Amino acid sequence: MILAAAVQLQSTSDEAASLEAAEQGIRRAAAHGATLVVTPENTNFLGPHARKVELATGLDGPVVGRFAGLAAELGITLVLGSFNERSDDPRRCHNTSVTFGPDGAILGVYRKIHLFDVDVSAEVRFRESDTVVPGSELVVASTPAGEVGLTICYDLRFPEIYRLLVERGARILTVPAAFTAHTGKDHWEPLLRARAIECQAYVIAAGQHGEHDDKGLRRSWGHSMIVDPWGHVVGMASDGPGLALATLDLDRVTEVRRAIPLAQHRTLC
Repeated sequence: MILAAAVQLQSTSDEAASLEAAEQGIRRAAAHGATLVVTPENTNFLGPHARKVELATGLDGPVVGRFAGLAAELGITLVLGSFNERSDDPRRCHNTSVTFGPDGAILGVYRKIHLFDVDVSAEVRFRESDTVVPGSELVVASTPAGEVGLTICYDLRFPEIYRLLVERGARILTVPAAFTAHTGKDHWEPLLRARAIECQAYVIAAGQHGEHDDKGLRRSWGHSMIVDPWGHVVGMASDGPGLALATLDLDRVTEVRRAIPLAQHRTLC
């Protein structure tokens, strides 16, 4: 069994302050005994999108270096939910999740595939593809905590990628997010529980919460949570920056998959 934590943040365009808040949240999680810690989407910067691209750095840059060092110092498996990774397109960056082992080594790099291009209402009108280059590869990271399937935010609405991650061995799924309050109040928990139930896997969903100073995303829903393979919410953060903590028992994944053998019963596709 392992203790997992989803760190809930309220990141802004003040990158130094956002990084410091993330570090403090990770340290609090480790102090509770968590050995698998996940931070939200846009951990280091959630502000004007042109500026996000200007500030983008590579996997060898200071943002990744800081979290690698923190994972090694604390001896934890750490999922940097996402940061703005420099791409080959000067007008756009990648939205990238990076998983580090307890020695600080990079175990997995996932670039967000499904970009948030929506026109839901006056409050939620956004084109992530204007400033982000989509990824193209699914990633399962082999970690001391188990096989972890990496996704980011809007990916949550596409169950087929979660099924593929499970087919590739994932028993834990991460969903770092900056889910809008407008959609989150109705969709966040049902979608997370559905992914856990249909994948028969743990889901760790670390979210942004509250107001940000970007344009087009006024408020994030928060409600970071951990869901077990039966669909029970076993940990949830309160409003504001904080933690969702829960014990993961991967034997429970095996039990649920044996009791309801979806992989054996699937007849289509």
